[in-house]
Amino acid sequence: ARAFLQQQPVMRDVVETLLKASEDDRIKGLVARISFVNMGLAQIQEIRDAVTAFRASGKPAIAYCDTFGELQSGNRAYYLATAFDEVYMQPSGTLALTGLISQTPFYRGTLDKLGIQPRLDHRKEYKNYMNIFTETEYTDAHREAVEAVVDSFLNQIARGIAESRKRTEAEARDLIAAGPYSGQQAVEAGLIDRLFYWDEVDEMLHERFGRDLSYLELRQYLNRNGRLHTSGETIALIYGVGGVQRGTSDYNPLTGDMTMGAETVASAFRSAMEDDSVKAIIFRVDSPGGSYIASDTIWRETVRAGNLDKPVIVSMGNVAGSGGYFVAASAHKIVAHPATLTGSIGVVGGKMVMRDFWNKLGVTWDSVYTSENAKAWSPLFDFTPEQWDRFQEWLDRIYDDFTDKVAQGRHMPKEEVLEIAKGRIWTGEDAKKLGLVDELGGFPEAIRLAREAAEISADASIHLKQFPERLPPLERLLQELALSAETDPALARLVRTIQPVARVLSRMGLLSDQPQVLRMADEPAM
Repeated sequence: ARAFLQQQPVMRDVVETLLKASEDDRIKGLVARISFVNMGLAQIQEIRDAVTAFRASGKPAIAYCDTFGELQSGNRAYYLATAFDEVYMQPSGTLALTGLISQTPFYRGTLDKLGIQPRLDHRKEYKNYMNIFTETEYTDAHREAVEAVVDSFLNQIARGIAESRKRTEAEARDLIAAGPYSGQQAVEAGLIDRLFYWDEVDEMLHERFGRDLSYLELRQYLNRNGRLHTSGETIALIYGVGGVQRGTSDYNPLTGDMTMGAETVASAFRSAMEDDSVKAIIFRVDSPGGSYIASDTIWRETVRAGNLDKPVIVSMGNVAGSGGYFVAASAHKIVAHPATLTGSIGVVGGKMVMRDFWNKLGVTWDSVYTSENAKAWSPLFDFTPEQWDRFQEWLDRIYDDFTDKVAQGRHMPKEEVLEIAKGRIWTGEDAKKLGLVDELGGFPEAIRLAREAAEISADASIHLKQFPERLPPLERLLQELALSAETDPALARLVRTIQPVARVLSRMGLLSDQPQVLRMADEPAM
C-alpha cells in the first residue's frame, strides 16, 4: 500500500511536460479528460498556469468532463477546466457551481465522551489548530480567519472564470452562486462550449487534426522525451512536504500523510551547499508545520546556504503555514500561489490527559517517579500550576523566536510582524500584500528568481538537480516493474477508505506522539 499510494503524479512533472510539449512540433494540441479533482486550489492554479503557457504557443487546449460534480461540488474541476480554450461536457452531466463552503470538524464532544482532556494553549488568538480539540464551534477569531480565506478563494475562482468566459468578476460570482446547472443551462449561460460524449469529442479531434491522430499521455511523453532542465548551470531542488518532524522524511499509508524530516531535508541542504556546481537552491515547501525543533533545524540550513552565497528560493505549494512558514522565513525570495495557505505565525502545544479514558477501558496505571516534574508530559497527569506556568513561558519563548526570525528574514520591523502574526492564516494573495511573500507563481517563477539571484542569464540552460538524488533510472524502472506486478489495487482502495478515520485518530494524538508545536489547521474543505 505504501508503494502503490505513492505513485502519484508529481506537480513538477506535469508542469515541465506541458512546457516541453508546447515547444514540440510533433505535439498538435492538449486534451484533458477531467474527472473528480481532489487537488488543493494552489495546485490547480499551478496546472492552470502551465496550461496557459501551453496555449501561448498557439496550440489548442481542450477540456472534457463527463460531469462537473455528481451529488457534490464541481467548483475545483470547473476552475481547472477554465484554463483551456474549449470546455466540453457529457449531455447528461451537471455543472455543479455551487459557491464555497468551509467545514471544520471539532472533536471536543468526542474527547469528552472518551474521557480525554485536552490541556493545550496557543499564541495567539488566531492560532486555531487548538480549537478543534477545545471548542465545539468556531471562535470569533477562527471564523474571521476562515471567512477571509473563503472570500479570497471565491474571488480567485471568479476571476479565473471571468477571464476565461469573457465575463466580469461580479457576473462570475453571480454565476457561481446560481448553480448547479444542467448541461443545456450551462451552455446557455456560456460556461460550457458544447455538449459532447467522449466519442464525439474524439471524432471532432480526428476531423480537426487528421485521421492519423494519436494520443500520448503526459507520463508516456515524459518517459520518452525526458524532462526539462537536465543540463547547464546547476540549481538544486529540495522538497519539504508534509508535517515537520525530527528524524527522516517518511510516508504513512495508514493516514496518507507525508512528513518533512529535519534530518533528511537538512542533509539535502548540506549536500547542495557542498556541491560546487550548485548556484542556487529552490526549496519546494508544502507543509502545515509540526515540530518547532525540526523546523528550526531546517531554518538554520536555509540561513547557512544564504551565507555561502547559495540563495534559497522557496516555492510554496498548497500549504506552507506555521512550521511550514518558519522553514521559509529566511529565504532569499518566497514564491506562493494566490491560493496558498501560509502565515499562521504562532505556537500551539500541550498534551491530552487520558487517565479517565484508560479507566473507561478498564486499564489502570501506577507510576514511580523521582520528582513532581517527571510527570509534566505524562498523559496520565494534569499539569500542576507550576508546570503550567513553565509551559506558558515555553510558548512565549517560541513565539518570540518565531516572530524574531520572520522579522529578520523578511526585513520587517518586529512590531509589523506581531501585527500580522497572531497565528493567523493568509492566502498567498493576501500574504504578498502583507510582505510575507515576494511573488505569486509556481515552479517557473521560482526558477526565474533563482536565475536572477545566482546571476544566471535568462537564456542560459539550467540543470535542476534534486537533493537527495532520485534513484538511478535502472533501479527506478525495476522498482516500478515490481510494483506493477505485485501491488493489489484493492488493498490501496481499502487503505484509502480507512485513512480519514486514521487521520482523525492521529490528530487526536492517539496514533502519533509527534509534536505539533508549529502546526496549523488543515486546508478548509470546500
